Amino acid sequence: MNDQPNDQNDPNDQPGQTDDPSPATDAPAPTGNGRHRSPADQPCFDPTAYGNGPDDWVTDMTENAAITHHAIQIGGEVIAYTATAGHLVTVDASSSQPDAKMFYVAFTKDGVLAQDRPVTFFYNGGPGSSSVFVLLGSFAPKRIKTSMPGFTPPAPYTLEDNPDSLLDRSDLVFVNPVGTGYSAAIAPHHNRDFWGVDQDADSLKQFIKRYLSANDRWNSPKFLYGESYGTARSCVLAYRLHEDGVDLNGITLQSSILDYTQSGDPVGALPTAASDAWYHGRLGITPAPADLQAFVAEVAQFARTDYREALAKFPDAKNPAIAAALDTLSKYTGIDTQTLSAWNLDVAAYDSRGNSLFLTTLLKDKGVALGSYDGRVTAIDTGIAGSVDPNSGGNDPTMTAVSGVYTAMWNSYLNETLKFRTNSSFTDLNDQAFENWNFGHVDPTGAQKGVDAHGNVVLYTAGDLAAVMALNPDLRVLSANGYYDFVTPFYQTVIDLQKMPLADQKVRNNLSARFYPSGHMVYLDNGSRTALKADLAQLYQSAVADGRAVARIRALQRMSTMSGMHH
Repeated sequence: MNDQPNDQNDPNDQPGQTDDPSPATDAPAPTGNGRHRSPADQPCFDPTAYGNGPDDWVTDMTENAAITHHAIQIGGEVIAYTATAGHLVTVDASSSQPDAKMFYVAFTKDGVLAQDRPVTFFYNGGPGSSSVFVLLGSFAPKRIKTSMPGFTPPAPYTLEDNPDSLLDRSDLVFVNPVGTGYSAAIAPHHNRDFWGVDQDADSLKQFIKRYLSANDRWNSPKFLYGESYGTARSCVLAYRLHEDGVDLNGITLQSSILDYTQSGDPVGALPTAASDAWYHGRLGITPAPADLQAFVAEVAQFARTDYREALAKFPDAKNPAIAAALDTLSKYTGIDTQTLSAWNLDVAAYDSRGNSLFLTTLLKDKGVALGSYDGRVTAIDTGIAGSVDPNSGGNDPTMTAVSGVYTAMWNSYLNETLKFRTNSSFTDLNDQAFENWNFGHVDPTGAQKGVDAHGNVVLYTAGDLAAVMALNPDLRVLSANGYYDFVTPFYQTVIDLQKMPLADQKVRNNLSARFYPSGHMVYLDNGSRTALKADLAQLYQSAVADGRAVARIRALQRMSTMSGMHH
């Protein structure tokens, strides 16, 4: 079913008209007589100025869209699909007055029943990131070709059909929160009104509800896919959707940060440091382990036992346990014992300028620093981007390696292929949103889990995830992490999920964790993207093929909606 059902009857339809001269990749498949007929594309020019500052807003309330028609081969199947790029208008939940214009790009398979077809909502993190990174890098029908883990040289760049696209499993909707992309508040609201943990989740909840209504998708199986801060967003959003009668079938948490109080914990970071040292051939172990997975399991065991103990007892010089742990730590990280002692054994420590000691020291003899987003990536004398919170790290070697190709190809794809044009500047990363973000968060129990008494960020959202998993025992959750990600280390995610207040083992069994030889943006590594797609296919299969579970979720949704009417 198309996003815009009425476009099938467009009087301007021209037989055989496509937007691409190469029918093999981007035009609907021919019919039996060798001819094909597809609806005409509908370009869109949007003259509205979308400001990204905290006090910016728009007055225009048009729900516009550019609609284009394409085809892609995934596996053995040629899928005809419609791409829709434009805006939906969200409303204030209590007054029903318009409050924001939100920009999105949707890819929907043609000719299928909407209620049988899953729909997945994607977003990045920041806070303050548009969805361009996940759109052009991961599971959309097209993706940029990068040279990861090397630097992608300047233009001309390549946008290629994505054989790992998730379009064979689900329709895909890429959402840009207010202040990113071409999304903005509608007066009298301002962008800053949406810049906070709870405000943002409520805004995305309203967007999802509007999308479901506008496209007759209320009965479709529903999924969320969030990356980085987007994982914290997913936990809060999933619970708030449930409260509003929208129950999900599945959630993918990619590169999670669910407990900000543990950010920078050396125990959680050590297996990532060891992975980086392994990759660069710097381990103090001979011969070097052949299997990364088995090696990091060994390091994680050391991290949670002897290393944790040594950190607590340091610098008791006479303690033989500390000396033994120091020796093992040196072998696992490739950093000498004297240097590690100077760091108080803390492999996640930073210098006074905010540079990660480990990432700038490991290959110092070569004059290069490691990327925090992907430790395989190196850059000449590059200071790692400030304090490595999961925010926009524009100076990080990993981001530097791909930012050029992203910016160029996104503008080209949006204007020329998706046919959406505007005079406004597309905001891919909005530092103003991050700087003005309200980290206050009230969890399902009514407790404040966002900031402490001194105003420090202590955001904790794993409790929201536990609550929604307990309330919807058919919800499947996939946690995906890269081994070389120092921003949201994979072992820290494991610890956060293990500590999550979810006692019921049967419900816990709905949660699976997978790890890939990649970085923060797991999908930028070709082999890892293919492996993650296979794991996603399994998630969707288990969530949608279980007819009883889908029926229970739909019943839960109906009940929640009915109870909402009575309040």
